[in-house]
Amino acid sequence: MVTLLAAVPAMEDAAIRGSVEPGMIWTDVITDAVTGLSFLAILAALLTLAYRRGDVPLGWPFWCLVKFLMAYGLVHLLASWSPWQSIPVVETALQIIATFFAVATAGTVWALLSRLTAMPRAGSLADAHAELAAVSAERDSVLAQLRGETEQRRQAEVALLRAKKLEAAGLLTGGIAHDFNNLLQAIAGNLELIARKADDPDRVVRWSASALDAVERGRAVTGQLLAFSRRQQSVLAPVRLVELIAGVRELAERAVAPLAQVAVEPIDTSWNVQVDALQLELAILNLAFNAREAMPDGGVLTLSAEQARGSLPANLTFGDYIALHLTDTGRGMSKDAITQALEPLLLQQEDGGRAGMGVSMASEVLRRMGGAVAVESREGEGTRVTLYLPVANSEPPRAPADKQFSDARVDLSGVTIALVDDDPQVRATLAETLAAAGAEVLEAGSGADGVTLVQTRNPDILIVDFAMPGMSGAEVAGQVREHRVDLPILVATGFADAPNLERVRGARPALLRKPFDSHELLRRLSELLGRHF
Repeated sequence: MVTLLAAVPAMEDAAIRGSVEPGMIWTDVITDAVTGLSFLAILAALLTLAYRRGDVPLGWPFWCLVKFLMAYGLVHLLASWSPWQSIPVVETALQIIATFFAVATAGTVWALLSRLTAMPRAGSLADAHAELAAVSAERDSVLAQLRGETEQRRQAEVALLRAKKLEAAGLLTGGIAHDFNNLLQAIAGNLELIARKADDPDRVVRWSASALDAVERGRAVTGQLLAFSRRQQSVLAPVRLVELIAGVRELAERAVAPLAQVAVEPIDTSWNVQVDALQLELAILNLAFNAREAMPDGGVLTLSAEQARGSLPANLTFGDYIALHLTDTGRGMSKDAITQALEPLLLQQEDGGRAGMGVSMASEVLRRMGGAVAVESREGEGTRVTLYLPVANSEPPRAPADKQFSDARVDLSGVTIALVDDDPQVRATLAETLAAAGAEVLEAGSGADGVTLVQTRNPDILIVDFAMPGMSGAEVAGQVREHRVDLPILVATGFADAPNLERVRGARPALLRKPFDSHELLRRLSELLGRHF
């Protein structure tokens, strides 16, 4: 109808226009003007949409429709003006253009009809959304279950590692008992000589130095055992390989004793590896136990290291590695035994031996460190276990040099010290040491008496033993800090960790590991009191 109205011959022929009723002419003028303006209003709305939503791909059908509306809008506006001023050429041209875009728009709309009818209905969209929500809920449930299983596995790995540490410490008991008997014999013998020749200063100094050396060796052994038994997460850090091997060698020698020996080949001092030192030492120690089982008649366990070259285990990522070899001269392993040894959580062979357990544990430890384990062996020809250790990208921190106080005198004159320890011999020795430095010492034999002593006598510093019956050192420190938040506290402990100290108010109490010598005790007291000497 729009085309017919736009092409009314009466509007173009002046003679016929003269014979038309004036009312009909004004009707045509008004309808053409309103129709043209409506087309242009729709056009403006579509252009505004295109401007505001430039991210929406409108495509060719949209622009055909825009041009169609513009052309027919202009046609109707010109038709509304034609009773007064007719422009036939322009009207005809606009009609042709409008017709072209009308055909183009109709074609594109019919081309899109199949796509539009294929679009899902509202009900189908709702069903699809419900199905997607169900799949999403199922996925969340599976993820939650996976997280729970992952946490259970992590806890199982931590428990397994702790059990292996305790087992390793237990297996060392026999050798360590022998060593401690020797240490006690050295201490007792030197003290007996001092008692007999107390009037010979030179010999007394030499004998006391020998006794203190035995104490120091005992402290090193207990420190390693406490480190092995301590529960902790894997913490990777740069470690000097030569220092790590030197530290674990003594324990490895005890592990293969008494029939086998440990040999360590020279290791480049510049090699640093990114590992958890304690867990790697534990892995080496368990492999040493394996070697002892494989060498029942004695032999040699050799530790050597080289830069990893050639083919690497398939589970290693690209990078640089140090290959640490542990080679024994034992009875060797079959191919099936090697395969079984690398399986996780292998605990025992059919014959009751322990071979394989250390390899399995070491493989799990190295996997968490980003390394790997490889085993080469032939029956009757020994076994070589290779630990591939990731190379560290940074230098390990240098430990600060310990200050020596053999020639320095610590003056604690004017300092009042509360000393709480349930062992009367230890308490008496410490009291004499502190008094010799000039301090006033207030003694208590239990935690409750120590709390009362601090509250009534107001000392400058508190020394308290951690493991005491009734009330531990942590509990004493906690109660004391209720009244003296700023009181310096030094907790003496023989445990690897002293729990509950982080809950004490104020600054966390300082720890002093047993056994300690008088110089270390006086140095720590001076630090806590802020004194320089």
